[in-house]
Amino acid sequence: MNTRRTFLRTGVTAVAAGLSTRLTAAERARAVGANDRIRIGLLGCGGRGVGAHMKAIRDHAHAANAAVVAVSDPWRVAAETAAAQAKEWFGAAARVHRHWQELINADDIDAVMIASPDHAHATQLEAAARARKHAYVEKPIANRMPELLRAVDAVREAGIIVQCGTQLRSMPGATGARALMRSGKLGQPSRAEQIRNGERPYWFNYLKKEVRREDVDWEQFLMGVTGVDFDAVVYSAWYGIYKFSQGPVPQWGVHFLDTIHYILDLGLPETCVCLGGLYTWTDVPQFDVPDQVHALWHYPEGVMVSYTTNFGNGFGNTTRILTDRGVLKLDRGDAPIYTAEGGIRRDGSIRGENKVEPVERPDHFLDWLQCLRTGGTPNAPIDAGYQHAVASIMAVESYEIGRRTRYDAQSRAIVPDG
Repeated sequence: MNTRRTFLRTGVTAVAAGLSTRLTAAERARAVGANDRIRIGLLGCGGRGVGAHMKAIRDHAHAANAAVVAVSDPWRVAAETAAAQAKEWFGAAARVHRHWQELINADDIDAVMIASPDHAHATQLEAAARARKHAYVEKPIANRMPELLRAVDAVREAGIIVQCGTQLRSMPGATGARALMRSGKLGQPSRAEQIRNGERPYWFNYLKKEVRREDVDWEQFLMGVTGVDFDAVVYSAWYGIYKFSQGPVPQWGVHFLDTIHYILDLGLPETCVCLGGLYTWTDVPQFDVPDQVHALWHYPEGVMVSYTTNFGNGFGNTTRILTDRGVLKLDRGDAPIYTAEGGIRRDGSIRGENKVEPVERPDHFLDWLQCLRTGGTPNAPIDAGYQHAVASIMAVESYEIGRRTRYDAQSRAIVPDG
């Protein structure tokens, strides 16, 4: 494990290298002191909250002088389990807050990690900004435009340091792919596409029928969503419930979108069309998100982006960027490759199958912690979160209305096209 001295040195180096730039006065004012412990509150104590967020803080706790000191979750069992885990990992049990707002407003919290269900992200991020607490927020940062605008505007006004949970852009392979595309070696991209199929929808993996009504603060979980009575299936597997998560595009598709935005330096999409439906997995009546979806976005840079998922057959998965000199293949996790295959302007300079040279950088959680010290801008700042959320919402609204949608940059609104 890195020493704390290495942690601080790496953070300063990252700023100097241009990985954490555009520092505002407000961000500098909010940076945590070099000798102060970073006191973190965890919102959402499920598998992602404890197994990813809190575990990552544990891994960097000594070097970063950080600890999870408070937790909150609508399910009492999850909150108490997380608090006990914190005692094992950080030497003291985390304080349990029955309501997330109490945790955010606590004076002894420097930053929050938002690992709650999708429909809560924007509201909790906005509240964190208004309480002047830094935040790590899972994707998508919002499901609808009004809540997205309120959260983003609050973050910008407060100057808090936000890391969005699209961690692929912190991986060496993706950063190397970005450098490769910027070099011009692969020429001009025309299309990016991902096919991400499966033999079973991911929301089935979260079913916990043992969740009891008396252990859940149901109104807190709903966060204003109406017309839904308590149900253990709905609570535990909310990924499959449209009112809480609109399916594969906001979930899997957002990771792909953000990575493509990063690698290709894309701005906001102009238009989107999305089709889908529930075709195969109709045996659990509560689940109503689409198990098939296909979305297409047009970007003003002259690139078409395609995302498709089919949970009726798991064959054919691929992620690639097609250019006029070849193809960048992102199928191998963090080990992308490129070839001249299909390039209409290939000139012999690319031969055979080539590994993308990785560019090392801190992991996504460590990057955030370093930025809390230096006041720098993390790898997936609020602007990246706004971009992936807009693209996702465009697809969701196109799916809902059965028409192409357009992003109006002047009014920051998504409108039906034509």
